[in-house]
Amino acid sequence: MRIALTRPPSRRLGECELTHLPRTPIDADLAREQHRGYCVALGRLGCDVRELPATSDLPDGVFVEDRAIVLDEVAVITRSAAISRRDETPSVEAALRAYRPIEHITAPATLDGGDVLRLGRALFVGLTPRTNTEAVTQLRERLAPHGYTVCAVPVHGSLHLKSGCSVLGPDLLVVNRDWIDVDAILATVASVRFVAVDPREPRGGNHLLLGDTVLAPTSCPRTVERIRELGVTVETVDVSELEKAEAGVTCSSLVFSATS
Repeated sequence: MRIALTRPPSRRLGECELTHLPRTPIDADLAREQHRGYCVALGRLGCDVRELPATSDLPDGVFVEDRAIVLDEVAVITRSAAISRRDETPSVEAALRAYRPIEHITAPATLDGGDVLRLGRALFVGLTPRTNTEAVTQLRERLAPHGYTVCAVPVHGSLHLKSGCSVLGPDLLVVNRDWIDVDAILATVASVRFVAVDPREPRGGNHLLLGDTVLAPTSCPRTVERIRELGVTVETVDVSELEKAEAGVTCSSLVFSATS
C-alpha cells in the first residue's frame, strides 16, 4: 500500500518563505480547495492519503515533502535552513515513526526534501539556499549502510532541485537545463534520458510519479504535451495558489510504501 502524508494549507500561507518569486496575494480558501483536489488526485492514483492536523501558525506547513526523505529502509528527518519552518518537523517525524526507523540531519547541515531526487539506489541532492554540502555528507553517511549513492547537483535560479527536475519513469527525467546541472546526474546514471521543459514554462519541471502515472500542474500544458508524446500517462491538477508560494505537485505530500 502506498501512503501519502499531507497537511492542509495554513490560513497564513501568504506569509510563506520565498526565494525567487515576488510575493503576491494568496487566496487561502482557494488554496485549501485546490489542496483538497490534490489529495483526491493522490487517492485516485492509488495512495492512502493520511492527513496531518492543520497548523495555523506554520505558513509553510503544507509543504511536508521538505521535512523528510522516506526510503524503503529508513526515514531521514531533515533540518530546515529557514528557522520559521523548524516547528513543522515534530509532527512529520511522529507520523513517520509508525512506518520507518528514523535518522536525523543535524547542525550545521541544512536540507529540504525538495532538493532530493531518487533514481533507483542513487540520490541526487541539489545545492541551493535551502540545502548545503554538509547535508550531502551527512546523508551519504546515514544511507551508506543501506547501499545508496548520494551525489551533489549544482542548482541555479531555482528554489529546489525538484523545482526544475523530477522523475517521469525509470531513467526518464523532465528538466529545466537553465537551472539544473544535468552532467552531475549523468556522471552517476549514464543511461538517464531528459525531456526539456517548454521554454515558455520554466517552472514546468516539477511532477509527481505515482505508479505508471505522472501528476502534473495545469500551469505547464506545453511541457505536459512533450511528456505525453513520449507515451507517459499524465493527469493534471490545479495548484495555482500553492505555486505562488514557490511550490509544485511534489511539495505537498510525502509518498512512500507502507511496508519497508
